[in-house]
Amino acid sequence: MGLRTFLQSAGRLLRQAKKPAWNELWLSIKICILGILVIGAIGFIIKLLSSLMLT
Repeated sequence: MGLRTFLQSAGRLLRQAKKPAWNELWLSIKICILGILVIGAIGFIIKLLSSLMLT
């Protein structure tokens, strides 16, 4: 893919993009926070189990 083709497709994408509504934005924020909490909880459980096994 050449530079010209990339710039054309990037321009097409920017013309079709729109600002998300507040509901969509809030849903994305909640999903991201939930994902961070789940990953943190999994890491905490793994750390807790490993510390219990070593002692």
